[in-house]
Amino acid sequence: VLTILGNSAVLATAVKRSSLLKSPELLTVNLAVADIGMAISMYPLAIASAWNHAWLGGDASCVYYALMGFLFGVCSMMTLCAMAVIRFLVTNSSKSNSNKITKNTVRILITFIWLYSLLWAILPLVGWGYYGPEPFGISCTIAWSKFHNSSNGFSFILSMFLLCTVLPALTIVACYLGIAWKVHKAYQEIQNIDRIPNAAKLEKKLTLMAVLISVGFLSSWTPYAAASFWSIFNSSDALQPIVTLLPCLFAKSSTAYNPVIYYIFSKTFRREIKQLQCCCGWRVHFFSADNSAENPVSMMWSG
Repeated sequence: VLTILGNSAVLATAVKRSSLLKSPELLTVNLAVADIGMAISMYPLAIASAWNHAWLGGDASCVYYALMGFLFGVCSMMTLCAMAVIRFLVTNSSKSNSNKITKNTVRILITFIWLYSLLWAILPLVGWGYYGPEPFGISCTIAWSKFHNSSNGFSFILSMFLLCTVLPALTIVACYLGIAWKVHKAYQEIQNIDRIPNAAKLEKKLTLMAVLISVGFLSSWTPYAAASFWSIFNSSDALQPIVTLLPCLFAKSSTAYNPVIYYIFSKTFRREIKQLQCCCGWRVHFFSADNSAENPVSMMWSG
């Protein structure tokens, strides 16, 4: 619910101010699309299976669920990597060079991200790698446990782990460390904090927001990646179901964090949310301190 509501708000505000969107912000929109896509295509089936205490739909739905998870997961990771690289280029380039990152360039990059993600998601369907149920039985993903006895599966998981997880994660860390060093040197040259240009302060806030988004995603998925990689070399039966379930749930909660981060750090997003009207004509009216004494209800819905 939080994922769908939060990311729908992100997409609605992006549509509302589409003419004012800067080219890097298209990646934020793409990240919201991936998050809401994961929530809509996967979570209802997993919730229903949890209530059923067993997976619903058989092998076909299991492959579908795992494919959707892999597709949107890789897409989110590569989008975060692209955001870090573009933020690094913008921070370390002159204004004339940073303007070369046009919307068309970012659109081409987004298209490449989706094609790259789709390629990796399809590979297990054509014989390189496998999809299968999670050890706790109410979710499906890459069949990690089959890989310690299969050279085909092991080569797939090793390639995927390097090209879809390790390399993008190292790129993200390297880019933000480079940005942090650049900002640190720039602030050292300005002794008086009041003399720091507003543009520099904005860049710092945007960079911090991007860092928190990446940290939220990586920290959410790291326990799951560690548990999955461990199961390659060991039998998953040695782990209690709760040990495999909690990292999976924590990883999928990553889709709900980003709108909260946007709301905290973006004045524009906060303003657009307060002005947002949904298609049914409902509007949220937040009371002020003046009328709160007259009406104790914190918000009023009017059709």
